[in-house]
Amino acid sequence: MAKKLKKGYFVKGQFVAEGSELDLELKRELKGTDSLSKTDRKRESSELQALGESLLSLRQDLVERLSAGGSLPDILIDAVEQAKKISDFEGKRRQLQYVGKLMRKLSEEDVDALRECLNEQQSGSARETQQLHLVEAWRGRLLQDDNALEELILQRPSLDLQQLRALIRQTRRDNKVQPSDVSKGLVPRHSKAYRELFQFLRDLLDQHPTTEEETTGHIR
Repeated sequence: MAKKLKKGYFVKGQFVAEGSELDLELKRELKGTDSLSKTDRKRESSELQALGESLLSLRQDLVERLSAGGSLPDILIDAVEQAKKISDFEGKRRQLQYVGKLMRKLSEEDVDALRECLNEQQSGSARETQQLHLVEAWRGRLLQDDNALEELILQRPSLDLQQLRALIRQTRRDNKVQPSDVSKGLVPRHSKAYRELFQFLRDLLDQHPTTEEETTGHIR
């Protein structure tokens, strides 16, 4: 009995049986709708949705920069502003879906510009947090150790020494707290001098870039 031939066709000299994996793959490529591209599109859609939601927290100056550069159309800006105003959970969810739909209409260049602005904002926030930690560290050291003042003077010779000494003395004087008591948490954080000392140091340190070595509050 003759062997029944498989149905199929040849592609570049290779026999492709109907219904085989290769047959299905070639048909998907012919239609331009292969399963992998469908997965990629779904992932890309989710990423753009998340990116659109992040616009709600983007700084206004960065929004204006993107708008001026044509990377953020007015209709998308308006949709984001509306989303900020909605408190109802379901209403906000629907509005954010609309934001995501508008995001998918942006060009690749526009999306890249948005990502750059978000990265810029995140990097700036990290630096600001680092700077605040540095100020806190210096305030604690100045209240605990008289030698810390000499070290700070060496690093920031232009500082207003008279004002700084007055703030340190007043903060220590509040409730008659001694330098050694600061580490025990006995300095009242609501003290006006305590807050003013923080602001003095913040303004002073903001005048100079924060180096990796300074992040611990030990500037050498």
